[in-house]
Amino acid sequence: MLISIIVWIILGALAGWIASMIMSKNAQMGAVENIVVGIVGAFIGGFVMNLIGAEGATGLNIWSLLVAVLGAVILLFLVSLVRKG
Repeated sequence: MLISIIVWIILGALAGWIASMIMSKNAQMGAVENIVVGIVGAFIGGFVMNLIGAEGATGLNIWSLLVAVLGAVILLFLVSLVRKG
């Protein structure tokens, strides 16, 4: 259980950080925000992948990181739309 939580935190931190750099939000986000965006992004990315018939986040591996980054980019894009409008 504890290992799973640590894996989610590590995956979330990496995915959130990469997504924040892709979306040019890195300077505005701290470590906790990166972790939260990455974890929520993993769920969003998993949902999107399931819609197209692919596998979502499966653990601490490259595929899960890519899925989480995709979801985190989607999340940051949606948040930027809401903040503008």
